[in-house]
Amino acid sequence: MSPRSKIIILLLLTTLLLLACQQPPGVAKVTQVIDGDTIVIEGGYHVRYVGIDAPEKDESYYLEAKQANEELVEGKKVRLEKDISNKDKYGRLLRYVYVDGTFVNAEMVRQGYACAKAYLPDVKYQVYLEAMEKEARQAKKGSWR
Repeated sequence: MSPRSKIIILLLLTTLLLLACQQPPGVAKVTQVIDGDTIVIEGGYHVRYVGIDAPEKDESYYLEAKQANEELVEGKKVRLEKDISNKDKYGRLLRYVYVDGTFVNAEMVRQGYACAKAYLPDVKYQVYLEAMEKEARQAKKGSWR
């Protein structure tokens, strides 16, 4: 193999490695919980839970929703599942999040700390999330008290 061929192969491998490193992970450790529907994972990626909406900082049940999310995911390895969209207009990854076999998006809704909210085109589990909201409302859980 000529020296020129070796350089070309090395450049191609380096480029592929750099591209692979730029992709968000499918499994990552949660480094920070922002609120009831947003976390930060290793690499500094902000992840917004798809299909739900939790209270913002100035809304009632914000602290309870954030604390529930912290109990579920803080410091843990999570598995991230993409639907159709990769990111929202704020640059956050849009994902369904799982930890230890628990579907976190649905669990936040089931506990009453978030409501189901469709964000087209990402509606893969919307019927299920809406069923979890109905269950939480009927049981008067979380913010539905």
